[in-house]
Amino acid sequence: QVQLVESGGELVQPGGSLRLSCAASGFTLDHYAIAWFRQVPGKEREGVLCISRSDRTTYYTDSVKGRFTISKDNAKNMVYLQMNSLEPEDSARYYCAADARCYSDYDHFGSWGQGTQVTVSA
Repeated sequence: QVQLVESGGELVQPGGSLRLSCAASGFTLDHYAIAWFRQVPGKEREGVLCISRSDRTTYYTDSVKGRFTISKDNAKNMVYLQMNSLEPEDSARYYCAADARCYSDYDHFGSWGQGTQVTVSA
């Protein structure tokens, strides 16, 4: 059974950093792409970053380029989202999702975690 569990979200000041973690179980990362999405209440879910089975990175939004990076540790079955220079606009619930490829549409991702809340505020 595929399971994803996010952690690491918290309240942080503008300009600060956070590292979100996505713990995967029931499958191995060398067979799946893992993406991070975020959602604010009342708005559509937005893609952030994705890492493919071959470790290729895809940015879904230009707003995080130069600030966010994605990485994975196959041995630990973990994926990380490193977020630097955080802005209030980055506040959202962040989800990791798994599927065969880094699809551009979140509807194509079949497995999701419950999310972790990131709030950027002074």
